[in-house]
Amino acid sequence: MSTPFNTIGLIGKPNHDGAAQTLHRLYTFLQALGYEVFVERRAGKQLTGLASSQLLDLVELGEKCDLAVVVGGDGNMLGAARVLARFDVAVIGVNRGNLGFLTDLNPDDFEPELEQVLSGKFVEEHRFLLEVEVYRHAQLKSANLAVNEAVLHADKVAHMIEFEAFIDDQFVFSQRSDGLIVTTPTGSTAYSLSGGGPILTPELNAVALVPMFPHTLSSRPLVVDASKQIKLKLSPENTASLQVSCDSHVVLALLPGDEVVVKKASQKLRLIHPTSYSYYHVLREKLNWGSRLY
Repeated sequence: MSTPFNTIGLIGKPNHDGAAQTLHRLYTFLQALGYEVFVERRAGKQLTGLASSQLLDLVELGEKCDLAVVVGGDGNMLGAARVLARFDVAVIGVNRGNLGFLTDLNPDDFEPELEQVLSGKFVEEHRFLLEVEVYRHAQLKSANLAVNEAVLHADKVAHMIEFEAFIDDQFVFSQRSDGLIVTTPTGSTAYSLSGGGPILTPELNAVALVPMFPHTLSSRPLVVDASKQIKLKLSPENTASLQVSCDSHVVLALLPGDEVVVKKASQKLRLIHPTSYSYYHVLREKLNWGSRLY
């Protein structure tokens, strides 16, 4: 079979019976087609009969594989994507979660569509990531990547914080609120959507700044060019413990007076879809939008 993919990595939702069953089916299916298959080490513990040489950590999968198949929900996809984007690995998902905006394949009958993908018939998207950096007294203290969003917030629920926002060093606004969401188009259907943010279609080179419960009636979401640098300066008067979260997975600690810099990362996620994929169909299905009238 002529294929753009030769070595395939499997990544699964740990300690999940359904994901383990799908992983086993995937492994058997791909081996029967003659592919070299590796399994992420934590997920591989759920499978029997694998040699230790077939179990790799996520970074090793990125170094070895042409394609990664992620079994789980969007959270599992996000965790894998933050690592695999560094290696330009193509990624496709089998939905074993809830909404599944990023995981297309049905776990009950993934084989026909996956075989089409492996033969070279697929839709490929490049989703940009955010690079999030924390500076203290002009020194870089911590950094990480986000696929969906970076969220500035206090570690207490319903605790107001004060900060200033700058875009390319131009002052935009000061705010007293529960925090701020900086979302990519990929993340615009996630936490940002719940906060009243706009839906950004994936091809847009844009990010949205979505205030979280601002102490004003005039504050609204702001959409800006993703090539701009966003800087959040935390007031020294803040008394709460502050954080910036990347995809709700990685938490970077903050102190009053710190600066958070959010910018477009150089890495991109290579997201693979079956040829039947339509972003608008996904929105209709996941958000219960109305169907055609005629």
